[in-house]
Amino acid sequence: MSAQVLDGLALSRAVRADLKVRVDALREKGIIPRLDVLVAAQDPASLSYVKMKHSWAAKAGMVGESFPVDENTTQSQLIDKIHELNADPLVHGILLQHPLPKHLDEQDALLALGSKKDVDGISPESLGRLLSDIPGFRCATPYGIMQMIDHYEIPVKGKRAVVVGRSVILGKPAAIMLLQRHATVTIAHSRTENLSELCREADILVAAVGKAEMIKGSWLKPGAVVFDAGYNRVEGRQGDVGDVEFESAKEVAGWITPVPGGVGPMTVASLLRNAVDSAEKTAN
Repeated sequence: MSAQVLDGLALSRAVRADLKVRVDALREKGIIPRLDVLVAAQDPASLSYVKMKHSWAAKAGMVGESFPVDENTTQSQLIDKIHELNADPLVHGILLQHPLPKHLDEQDALLALGSKKDVDGISPESLGRLLSDIPGFRCATPYGIMQMIDHYEIPVKGKRAVVVGRSVILGKPAAIMLLQRHATVTIAHSRTENLSELCREADILVAAVGKAEMIKGSWLKPGAVVFDAGYNRVEGRQGDVGDVEFESAKEVAGWITPVPGGVGPMTVASLLRNAVDSAEKTAN
């Protein structure tokens, strides 16, 4: 029997419909939620992704601007812009879209951003709040996964979870969030020995390693819940694929997210949700 597909696109529509109601209420108070984006102008994937974010934000009644960052942008100009947006009371969320041009220091920029408007939840301060279990904006992709867990009522407490990937924007925060829900968590990566055997122990598997279809169906524990957070372009194939080989995995897993239409839409929905949360704080 094939796995049940976790429909992130349908859930994102429900989240965005709820956000529209909340944004309308804010607008009645004279507050218009605003999300501004600093985006690498030379990266087509980033530009396309930001365009989708702005489109979904506009449909929810939010506003925002994009500020290009290119080879002519200096570090001081980038930091000054972040400080300017941080100081603007009309801006509720700031997104530093990856990847920045290589001549710029991204960590320095994230340190300047801080946590108050970091609606992507990836600054060192935001990640520290997550690690310390202090309220704050959570990383959008793992936060989207947690919302899917809640929506589909997937049991986590006491379960064995394996996160394949160790990035600070996905793998590590996903592991912490699962740990906070009382899962027993292992972080693995592409250099982990006997990775396939480790994956077979997982009741919950989060694939965030960035390697196209690396995780096969034979690597999975029968009935496992699989969240595929990978997005990979494979030459000669149409469309993106995840880190999990979907066709073989769906015959073993109990629940699985597709690519596209799984974790991705919930990442964007979570980013917008954080921005609306930020705007509501100014109303109180």
